[in-house]
Amino acid sequence: MPLVSVIVPCYREAAHIEACLRSILAQETPEGGFEVLVVDGMSEDGTREIIQKIAGEDPRVRLLDNPQRFQSFAMNLGIRAALGQIVIRNNAHTEYAPNYIAQCIRVLEETKGDNVGGPHLAKGDTYLQRGIAAAHHSPFAVGGALSHNLSYEGHVDTVIYGCWYKDTLLNIGLFDEGLVRNQDDELNFRLIQAGGKIWQSPSIKSWYQPRSSLSGLFRQYFQYGYWKVRVIQKHGRPASWRHFAPGLFVAALLGNLAMLPLFSRAALPLSILIIVYLGISLASSVLAAKEAGWSLLPVMPVIFACYHIGYGLGFLRGLLDFMILRRQPPDYLKNPTR
Repeated sequence: MPLVSVIVPCYREAAHIEACLRSILAQETPEGGFEVLVVDGMSEDGTREIIQKIAGEDPRVRLLDNPQRFQSFAMNLGIRAALGQIVIRNNAHTEYAPNYIAQCIRVLEETKGDNVGGPHLAKGDTYLQRGIAAAHHSPFAVGGALSHNLSYEGHVDTVIYGCWYKDTLLNIGLFDEGLVRNQDDELNFRLIQAGGKIWQSPSIKSWYQPRSSLSGLFRQYFQYGYWKVRVIQKHGRPASWRHFAPGLFVAALLGNLAMLPLFSRAALPLSILIIVYLGISLASSVLAAKEAGWSLLPVMPVIFACYHIGYGLGFLRGLLDFMILRRQPPDYLKNPTR
């Protein structure tokens, strides 16, 4: 039986799944070996054929069907089918260092953590992807989340992907299948509430490929903000108060805009809010461009706005649906595609 089961949830990933699986299969083999469970949401774009081809070449790869398509279902199917003592989640849009599995095991054993992982390192190919990746590592874009700090090692409230003992996941209750997004954050919240420890180490290296368009980035963060409300509703409190910041910013912006036709004095706080935001955004854009390349400077403020306004609007829509109207999410917000 393998020591490690690597689970890769996927859906319509024909453009990325082969590179992802090749980088996993090229890993240093730990004592006991590893298997790769690719849990596919019944893709029709050629993804399944690529997985089947690789599985035919390497018996470590198994294809599992996920008719529900959502990643929470995929993870739970994979965990239940896993033969390994240790479960590692991998992402189809990510490539992994050759010692990724070995480092996960080392950090898990040395720290006695309940979930371990590396920093959320983004690497883009196109101009926009490079800009989105630069913002991804900016404290301004992500509210100082430690999982985006590439040099930080220590306790965190959540970690990218994750590496657990299988028994830990079974004991904590697996992933919440009612969530389309934020499943990892919600599981980590439960883990901490139960007295567990989550540890981040920069020795665990992977490279995530971000969205390739501003509209895709906006939709992604709209969904993150929307489903974050459901997590807060479920637990009665947030994992971190920074999750409220984009929603408060957008609410203040919309509130002042709405009052402007009725109260001319609303123009002053609105102007101050916009000027302060733009000032911080421009300063953060300069810092990000200094690290990632000055050619990115013109697009950085727009990218930051996609992060913040997308998340903020999604958060407000989530408040309306989950907290105020107590209604089910619309179908377009339950779409499992990127």
